[in-house]
Amino acid sequence: MKKILQFLFEHKTLRREQAREVLINISRGQYNDSEISAFITVFLMRSITIEELQGFRDALLELSVKVDLGKAPVMDIVGTGGDGKNTFNISTLSCFIVAGAGQKVAKHGNYGASSISGSSNVMEQLGYKFKSSDESLRKELDTANICFLHAPVFHPALKIVGPIRKNLGVRTFFNMLGPMVNPAAPAYQLVGVYNLEMARIYNYLLQQGGNAFTIIHGLDGYDEISLTNDTKVITNKGEKVMTPEQLGKRTVTAQDIHGGNSVEEAAKIFTKIIKGEGSWAQNAVVLANAAMALQCTGNYGSYETCYEAAVDSLENGKAYQSLQKLIGLQ
Repeated sequence: MKKILQFLFEHKTLRREQAREVLINISRGQYNDSEISAFITVFLMRSITIEELQGFRDALLELSVKVDLGKAPVMDIVGTGGDGKNTFNISTLSCFIVAGAGQKVAKHGNYGASSISGSSNVMEQLGYKFKSSDESLRKELDTANICFLHAPVFHPALKIVGPIRKNLGVRTFFNMLGPMVNPAAPAYQLVGVYNLEMARIYNYLLQQGGNAFTIIHGLDGYDEISLTNDTKVITNKGEKVMTPEQLGKRTVTAQDIHGGNSVEEAAKIFTKIIKGEGSWAQNAVVLANAAMALQCTGNYGSYETCYEAAVDSLENGKAYQSLQKLIGLQ
């Protein structure tokens, strides 16, 4: 590792193969925590290159526990995290609304590293038990239209760096990798990113993948549709900027979508919203994200139709039923 660090400290960048090799060695436990921390810190000081990101992704996918969920196309809604905004679990709630609307979802998530409560924190708090067997995950998909893939269960390298990321408490390149290494290889992806440079990199990488995707970036720094400002929307067909009124009928404030100060609080907010008891602003935000995800599937005529399907799922208790069925299987 010392040679690699010296190389990077000279402002050089890794080739794709070098990046892959480093991450494979990390997962094999070849470096100590201080070396890994120093390595991660390099990419906080400068932007990661596309080749480096591709190499890291190659390593994670090569080492990952494979999963076969059958032939039905699945959706994932995931933010890179690291926007420092401490919102409630918008992506995860949107996943249940999408599942309630009839689209199968394989949600890929992790514990919060730079936030109080990541999707894995809130799912665990609600009584979900992480698993990796195809049979169990398929049963969840068949019964509840959604299954949850806890990233460290499927990616050994993430398990090793988890405590280091938590101790650092800031976003790292692992935030960027999460949405690209869902072991279920979803046919549709809604990916939220925290800045426009990340949006550009993701656009390049996801175009190569060939699957349907939508990248969203709140122009005031959110990695989701926040309705606090305009949202940049990028798909394989082009890009546009949409207003809060177009996406969710109204503008909300940052305080409206605050996520609480503990995992317990986050789970309470989550439960309240999914039961249909959320505030106007909370509902508007999850509905906008769910609608954008449904539009990504290409199965709806317009964004408005997607929004109506999301409203039906939340207000008629379909999203909540999906959660109850999932937790009932544990």
